Amino acid sequence: MSAASTAVRAGLARGAIQFRQSITSPAEIFNHAFWPALALIAVVFLRRWHFGGTPLATLAVPSILGMNAAMAMVTMSQYLTADREDGTLLRAKATPHGMVGYLVGRLVSVSGGLLLDLALFFVPALLLADGLILNQLGRWLTLLWVLALALVATLPAGAVLGSAFGSSRSQGLLTLPILGVIGISGIFYPIAALPGWVQGIAQVFPLYWLGLGMRSALLPPDAVAVELGHSWRHLETVGVLGAWAVVGLLLAPVVLRRMARRESGSALAARRARALRTGGAR
Repeated sequence: MSAASTAVRAGLARGAIQFRQSITSPAEIFNHAFWPALALIAVVFLRRWHFGGTPLATLAVPSILGMNAAMAMVTMSQYLTADREDGTLLRAKATPHGMVGYLVGRLVSVSGGLLLDLALFFVPALLLADGLILNQLGRWLTLLWVLALALVATLPAGAVLGSAFGSSRSQGLLTLPILGVIGISGIFYPIAALPGWVQGIAQVFPLYWLGLGMRSALLPPDAVAVELGHSWRHLETVGVLGAWAVVGLLLAPVVLRRMARRESGSALAARRARALRTGGAR
């Protein structure tokens, strides 16, 4: 067995352990439950409004699934930054093919956490939103390929973002842009109701397409009337998400290798000293 395949096996085992830890720690359990709970509250409030004859709550459920899938990018970025700060990346760098094992482990743990978060939202949402269709094999297949594309399109991008931030505190710089993209991506209100230039900006990012793909899998056929062009646009969904996936897969290994080369004991010590000074100043 080659060293690379051994590293991959170790990464798979590491990811399984990290995921198991995330569902046994009270703090991690709260993190898993927090966003699904907020999303369910939003669905409850949206039940009273309709758009194009379809309840907004029904439109919002698949859109929120797509939003949560895209948020895996932020989770990946946060983990990478935290692991860089505490020396995990430095230890991975010191072992043969350690970065491969580290990356595989994080992909497994983040993907597992995402699936758990989606289930925590989706199962109760089925009781709150009427009109979702789940009794056709083709719809389940659509849901699966959209979710698979979501992971491939967002997790490498999250690794790139995580390598760009020097500390976990700077991760807050991601919050406002992401909230802005969520606001214009048709998550809680159909994008067709927004100005044309806003629609154009939203369609550059994967979040809109993830929501659209999820809606095509779960909503009745007549719900397409509220979408742009009155179409689910599967080809465009594959194209945009595929483009994000290709760019991310090309950039992530290069960026991670460059970041790993910069990691050293002295760099880690300097970051810890800066953190201590900052904490003392407060």
